Amino acid sequence: MTIFSRRRTHMLASSAAILVAMLPATALAGDVVGTITDGSNTRALQGAEVRILELDRVVQADRDGSFRFPHVPAGTYTLEARYLGADKRSQSITVGDSGTAIANMTLGDDGSILVVGQAANLSSSLSRQRAADGVESVLTRDAIGQFPDQNVAESMRRLSGVNILADQGEGRFVSVRGLDPELNAASINGTRIPAPGGDSRSVALDVVAAELIESIEVKKTLTPDMDADTLGASIEINTTSAFDRKKDLLSVKLEGSYNDYANSLTPKASVDFSTRLTDNFGIAGGVSYYRRKFESDNIEGADWKTADDGTIYAEELQYRDYDVERERLGATLSLDFRASDSTKLYARGLYSQFSDQEYRGDVILIMDGEPFAGSATSAEFSTADDRIEVRRRMKDRYEKQKIKSLTIGGETDADAWKLKYSLAYAESTEAENGSVDPTRFRARFNGDGDDEIRIKFDYADIRRPSFSVSGNSALFNDPSQYKFNELESTDMELSRDKEWTAKFDAAREFALDHGTFTVQGGVKSRWRQKSYDFETTVYDGFDGNYTLADVLGGQTYRIQDLGPLPQQGGTSDFFYGNRDKFELNPFDTLVNSASTDYAIDEDILAGYLLGRYDSGALRLIGGVRVEQTKNDISGNIINAEDEDDVIVTPTNFKRKYTDWLPSLAVRYEVSDDVLLRFGASRSLVRPKLSSLAPRFIIDEDREAEFGNPDLKPYSAWNLDLSAEWYFAKNSSLSAGIFWKSVQDFIVEVKGGAGSAYGVNFLRSMTWENGDTAKIKGLEVSFAHQFTSLPAPFDGLLLNANYTYTDAVGTVYTDGDITKPRDISLPSSSKHTFNLALGYEKGPLSLRAAGTYRDKYLDELGASAEEDRIVDQHFQLDLSAKYRVTDKVRLFAEWVNVTDAPYFAYQQYAGAKRLLQYEKYSWTAKFGVSASF
Repeated sequence: MTIFSRRRTHMLASSAAILVAMLPATALAGDVVGTITDGSNTRALQGAEVRILELDRVVQADRDGSFRFPHVPAGTYTLEARYLGADKRSQSITVGDSGTAIANMTLGDDGSILVVGQAANLSSSLSRQRAADGVESVLTRDAIGQFPDQNVAESMRRLSGVNILADQGEGRFVSVRGLDPELNAASINGTRIPAPGGDSRSVALDVVAAELIESIEVKKTLTPDMDADTLGASIEINTTSAFDRKKDLLSVKLEGSYNDYANSLTPKASVDFSTRLTDNFGIAGGVSYYRRKFESDNIEGADWKTADDGTIYAEELQYRDYDVERERLGATLSLDFRASDSTKLYARGLYSQFSDQEYRGDVILIMDGEPFAGSATSAEFSTADDRIEVRRRMKDRYEKQKIKSLTIGGETDADAWKLKYSLAYAESTEAENGSVDPTRFRARFNGDGDDEIRIKFDYADIRRPSFSVSGNSALFNDPSQYKFNELESTDMELSRDKEWTAKFDAAREFALDHGTFTVQGGVKSRWRQKSYDFETTVYDGFDGNYTLADVLGGQTYRIQDLGPLPQQGGTSDFFYGNRDKFELNPFDTLVNSASTDYAIDEDILAGYLLGRYDSGALRLIGGVRVEQTKNDISGNIINAEDEDDVIVTPTNFKRKYTDWLPSLAVRYEVSDDVLLRFGASRSLVRPKLSSLAPRFIIDEDREAEFGNPDLKPYSAWNLDLSAEWYFAKNSSLSAGIFWKSVQDFIVEVKGGAGSAYGVNFLRSMTWENGDTAKIKGLEVSFAHQFTSLPAPFDGLLLNANYTYTDAVGTVYTDGDITKPRDISLPSSSKHTFNLALGYEKGPLSLRAAGTYRDKYLDELGASAEEDRIVDQHFQLDLSAKYRVTDKVRLFAEWVNVTDAPYFAYQQYAGAKRLLQYEKYSWTAKFGVSASF
């Protein structure tokens, strides 16, 4: 243990002892314990509030429905329980001179509380939101294992202030309050899951199938016992436990998925179970399998310029045809054991395997000179004036990701003490080998007369510029003209991220005349290791004649005819069948392999101390958390000024920093139906580990990436103020404002052509710290079940929320403090909203969900007109369920009904100029689920 650690531990222990000594002693007698379940005794009602009215003491039921009041003075009291969607219930309880008084309660005996369907999801979500310490949104499933959506990330769009970023049209990364997903902290069963990818800190939240999820909590305000590395929210995902229900469950779901573009039906199946083998031991878990085939059409532009005659044109346009097949296999297992009346133990495991086979055929048109003719919406080029280079490529990439974690822990109630403890290990990997990524065929046309080729670009549709070929178009479309130019064979690419965690918390509760005061402290250590190893072989010649004609294939591109493209799988088969004839490029092979490797250790040691005052109306939680971060960063610096003598120099950086992070959370209950909340905290977000790596990467398009080991973490002060009105059963209206002051935010910075370590590049990218930023915004959320309307409209439900975020920071052009520039923080959207209209009556359940995300800055350019901006996005999804019997349901979903595309642009010369456009079409899902 370091001197710092010993001092901090001694400080926390001493402070706790002083606070304990200052509190008055109260003559106490016994404990009050019990459970809260629904009227059918099927489901434990987590988040139900239980009060001893005479003592102003309140607790919330745990996930197994249990609650406990320690050291209650002898006497007779009124015990009150409430849960949204059900009437309050109270009963009298007598506490003796010693021992335990048992008070089990049920809510909703009259049928006013539902445990199945949209109403049940809404009821449990709002109840847990109401009982939370701070500003929080919750999503849960019902008693028979139904989650609102089939993808965890896409389900979260329905929560206040939450939106998602998609990958190939599929929701994967979660944005909170319009901010970058990298600014969130996410955990599964209390364990931070490392990122399998080599260039990300955040994990895609479709890792776990929705069928295996019990709940998702999005916590937007911090308390000292929480990890402080978040600026958006702490996202806590919980898988199923055997004690979440009072009855055993076996649920089976079979599904087909059809993508309009791929014209292919693919399967999905899952099994979910929960059982108690004894009264004190249970097991729960499940398995999910999903295979998805889909296609997308893509266009990308680069290097927009203005010709001498004023014509605006792109020097390079790429047309990409994607065909992808993804396969997911996921499993969870949870063991729960009540070792005694005072101790609960658990073990929770997660395994997820994700494979991705991607074929990408593309055509790249590179203009070597200015257009000879043009207009406001067009540009025409001729080989009689300047060379036109055309590349036709095929990418054949197969990668596999694996994520696994194991968490073992428990909690013990010892008299007025509550102890929590856990040990965890998590590991994520991403591996790729054998990919041929890509094979490039190239033709350079510069003829005139009969050999002249003219290409005209039509920019009238700013999202989908098209091209047409005239002159000798037969030459342009002749596959034999495209000779082999280069390919990169991935011999091995392995990203590994693993983390060990140990955590211990201790809390001591003191009963006051009115309410309770709790002193709590804890320590947590996280040891993380992330590494990336890349071995590639680059070939740029062939002993013989190898052209596109040897591997000619077709295309599924819908925007326009691209002409000849390589066959999917054909280039890989040819390469492996003729490998001895390919000519090695030793320089690129060594530079590309050695320059990308890195290894980083990140050790975080944290401790905290808090005090918690809780009465019938007021809850105060205040304290301080301290986190010490150590980094050991290793990478390679390449010196390639002499191609015959490339020097690889290992380099290493070490650093350490400490952050003191105070926080305060206030929850005040104005009445039974109205809550006010206030939160203030200091937090930090550490840089992506890959961006810290001291490395220089150059890809086959001569685009360079530089790591920056001097990056500082974000640090921020955060304020939240909100009001919540629970005006009817399963109904709420909430509004809040938030403000954040951020220092050292991180941006991606784009640069132009240059040279480094003897290697020339056309474009560059690195990460830099900005100066300061201010984030302020507003959240409004409304949820209502319209039970008061006349039939059949009494089955309507509505969820709606809107978030306004103004996130502005200052950067300095070329690092010059005399050239400040105000920008929107990367990946921050000013306006986001979600709207879900549901209908549930009898056997029928319908829902229409729309989600909107405003435009946002994606990458910072050298000037404002070179910034990369992602355009606004609105998507509509429809779903339907029909209950055939109490146990069997049919369902269908129509995803991306509006066929919403992805569009990124730059505001060059006062107008939007294409950087990327991608279109996916819609996907339909349908199937049957049964529970036993």
